[in-house]
Amino acid sequence: MNRIGKMILLVVALVVLLAGAAILYTTLKGTYGAPPALHSPAGTAGASATANPSQAAETLAPDFTVYDAAGNPVTLAQQRGKPVVVNFWATWCGYCVQEMPDFQEAYETYGDRVTFMMVNQTDGQRETQEKAEAFLSEQHFTFPVYYDKMFSAAAAYNITALPMTLIIDEEGAVAAYANSMVDGAALTQALEDILA
Repeated sequence: MNRIGKMILLVVALVVLLAGAAILYTTLKGTYGAPPALHSPAGTAGASATANPSQAAETLAPDFTVYDAAGNPVTLAQQRGKPVVVNFWATWCGYCVQEMPDFQEAYETYGDRVTFMMVNQTDGQRETQEKAEAFLSEQHFTFPVYYDKMFSAAAAYNITALPMTLIIDEEGAVAAYANSMVDGAALTQALEDILA
């Protein structure tokens, strides 16, 4: 192949690469924009098209067992009586780490009226309790953290990606949820709504 042929081939390859990058950018820019608001379960006002983790607004949120730092079992059902924020997270999840300061602020503001369950997805390899505790200590987070060592919480909600947040009402039904990162304004609005 002569020099001109190689040059034409290089220009065509560059044009194809740039066109592919433009298509990919257009496709993904909506997916990775600003964090969404929490969604209401299907069948309630403001319902989202996203799948509802509890399957119906009237259905109680599935129970699960997680463990506190000392290894004591704690269930979601034990938390009934006031609203509960359940956040599934891990230290390796960039979006989880980004939203943690907003959860700390919400805990400081609403912690006397709302139960917080920050559920770490502790697989023992990629995520260990020691790694999570070091991260929490380094960042000075004081909200309650529980460890999903048996993945019963993740299985109860069919979690395939992190982070995920649930707002559960005082009677135990899912009132709002997000299958992605939540910003502070959306979290505050969801908590204000459930406390109203």
